[in-house]
Amino acid sequence: MTDVPTNHPTDPSVTAFTALLTDEGRALLDELRDHDPARELATATRLRRDHPAELVSAALGQARLRQRAVAKFGAEDAYRMFFTPNGVEQATRATVATYRARRLAGLGVRGVADLCCGIGGDAIAMARAGIHVLAVDRSPLTCEVVRANAAALGLAGLIEVRNADVTEVDTSSYDAVFVDPARRGGRGRIFDPEAYSPPLSWALATALRAPYAALKIAPGIPHEAIPEEAEAEWISDAGDVKEAVLWFGTTPGTHRATLLPQGTTLTGTVPPPPPVRPVGRYLYEPDGAVIRAHLVAKVAEEVSGALIDETIAYITSDTLHPTPHATAYEITDVLPFNVKKLRALVREREIGIAVIKKRGSAVEPDDLRKKLKLSGPNTCVIILTRAAGAPVMLLGQMAGGTAPTAA
Repeated sequence: MTDVPTNHPTDPSVTAFTALLTDEGRALLDELRDHDPARELATATRLRRDHPAELVSAALGQARLRQRAVAKFGAEDAYRMFFTPNGVEQATRATVATYRARRLAGLGVRGVADLCCGIGGDAIAMARAGIHVLAVDRSPLTCEVVRANAAALGLAGLIEVRNADVTEVDTSSYDAVFVDPARRGGRGRIFDPEAYSPPLSWALATALRAPYAALKIAPGIPHEAIPEEAEAEWISDAGDVKEAVLWFGTTPGTHRATLLPQGTTLTGTVPPPPPVRPVGRYLYEPDGAVIRAHLVAKVAEEVSGALIDETIAYITSDTLHPTPHATAYEITDVLPFNVKKLRALVREREIGIAVIKKRGSAVEPDDLRKKLKLSGPNTCVIILTRAAGAPVMLLGQMAGGTAPTAA
C-alpha cells in the first residue's frame, strides 16, 4: 500500500523525532533501553560527549516513553515502537486493540479508515489481523510516529498514513471506519461529547454512513445518549474497565460486556432489575464491564441470585455457581457497620491480611485499614456496602479457597 509522506521542515518536533530514525539515533535508543531514569543527568552528560545535545535529549525522552509503554504494549513491541507523551497516555492497550481488530476481521472487514489514529496502536492491531488500514491524524508529528511504528513492526505494507483533518477524508471505499475522538484538552478530560475532537455528532454521522463502524467513547456515557442504531460494548481488561465502543452494522439495541484477557462476552438487551433479598452464603461482585453495560440482572440469573440492595451491584446467593462474569466471596459475617466492633473482631481472629472493598460506602479502605491495626497469621475479605438501605460490613473469603494476598 502506498504511504503518504509528509515533510514539515519547520516543525522542530518532527525534526527532533526523525533524527531518532537515523543509525545514530537508533543506536542511542538501543543503548538506553535499560537506562535508570534516576541517573538520567549523569547519562545525558556522558552521551553528550559523543552525540549532539538535541539528539541525546530526544533519545532520553523516547526511552522514558518506551518504558511507560511496556504496560500497554509489552516489552517486545514497546522497545521497537515510537511514542509521544500524549500517545502513550491515550493509546489503546494492546489486548483491547487486538480483541477489537479480531472482531472486525470476523465481520469480514478487509479495509478500515482509522480516524484520529494517534500513535497507531489500533492500526497496528488491525494490520496484524490482516486488515488494510488508512491511519489519519491531523498532527504531523503523530503521523511520523505512526509511519515509524508501521515500519518497525513490519506492517508498512498494510498501513497507509495520512496527515489530514479527519472530517475532510473520504471513507466511502472502506468496509469500516474506526473513530477515536480526542477526549482530552489542555485542561484535562472533556465530558461534553460535542467538545470532543471531532465532535461526537460528526463521528456518529460518519459511522452511520459506513457498512460497519466502531466508535470509541468514554465508559461513563449515559445510556440515554446511546443511539438506537448502535450496539454498545464495554470492555474490561484484568478487571479494569478500559473503554466503551459503539458498534454499527452489528446488533442494534444490544449491550455487550467483554472481559479480557479471557475474552468472555455477555450480551443482551437490558433486563429488568433482579429482586432484593438478605445476604446469603455467597456474594458475587460483577465485573465492571457488566455493571457499566447494565447486565447485572443477567449475572444474577446465572447464579440464581438476587441483589442485596436495589442500588448496589452486589449479588447474593445461597449456592456457589462458577461464573467468569463475577468474583465470588463466601460470607461468614454480616454486621451493621461499626469500626470498634470490626477492630475487635479482626483482633480476636488474628487477621493480618485483609482485602478491603467498598461499594455504596463513604468509608475509605486505607483509612479503615489504619484504624484496624491488622496483625496475625490469618486472612479475610472485608466488604463495606449497604444492604436493604443500611450500611453493613461483610466478612468472608474468596470462594473456592483462594486466600487474599493484599495486606
